[in-house]
Amino acid sequence: MDWTAEASLLSVRAHGENGAIIEVLAKEQGRFVGFVRGGTGRTMRPVLQIGNRVKANWRARLSEHLGTFTIEPLKARAALAMHDPLHLSALMTACALVRILPERHPYPKLTTIFEAVLDELGDSTIWPIFVRFELALLEEMGFGLDLSNCAVNGTSDNLTHISPRSGRAVSAQAAEPYIKKLYSLPPFFLNPMAEATPAHIHNGFAVTGHFLQTRLFAHLEKELPEARARMLNLLERDLPLAENESAINSTPK
Repeated sequence: MDWTAEASLLSVRAHGENGAIIEVLAKEQGRFVGFVRGGTGRTMRPVLQIGNRVKANWRARLSEHLGTFTIEPLKARAALAMHDPLHLSALMTACALVRILPERHPYPKLTTIFEAVLDELGDSTIWPIFVRFELALLEEMGFGLDLSNCAVNGTSDNLTHISPRSGRAVSAQAAEPYIKKLYSLPPFFLNPMAEATPAHIHNGFAVTGHFLQTRLFAHLEKELPEARARMLNLLERDLPLAENESAINSTPK
C-alpha cells in the first residue's frame, strides 16, 4: 500500500541510530505518521523541519503498519520563520493544533486553510485568517460556534457577543444585562471582509482559545499547545491596541 502527495511536516522525532518518525498533513490523506530512514542525517535534517512543505511518498506492506516515508523538499517555511520569534511561534502553533486531528482521516477544507496560514505567516494581515483557522478546526471537530442568530431572542441583527457556555451569538439588546459574562464578537467572525482592528484580533483569539480548551482539548484530556501562549504574548507586543481601542469583554468574568 502506498500514496504520494504534497504535505506539511507537523512533527519530527529521532528514532533509532539516524532515523526519524514524522507526522505530516496531506489534503486527501489527512494526518499520517511514518518512519524516515536517515531522517536525522545531514542531508535530511534541513528538510525535516516543522512547517516545511514536502512531497511525501508513504509505503507499507499492510495499511495498519507504521509505514516508511520518502521525502522531497518543496518549500522551506521553517527557514523563513527562524529569525522572527512571532512568525516561528505561529508556525509551531498551527502545526501543533492540527496534530489533534484523528490520524488518517482527510479534512480537505481545513487543510486548505492551514496551508494558506503557513504560506502567509510573514504577512502582518494574517491574524484574522489565523483566528478563522482556529474556528474551522473547532467546526471540523464537531465543536463549532453557532453565530447565525441570537441565542436569546432569535434575531440575526446586531449580533455583538458570544456566550462562553453555549458558543452562540447574542444580540446587543439581549447582551446588555450580562455584558461582563459574555465575549465580544469580532465583526470578522461574521464577515471575513470586515475590518479587523487589534482589539478585534485579540478578542478573536480569546474566543477561540476558550472554546478550543473547554470543548476540544478538554474532551481529549489535553492542554492547548504552549506555543500558542508564546505566540499571543509576542502578538501583544507586535500588535498593540490603539489609544481609542479597548479589549473589554475579551475575557468574561
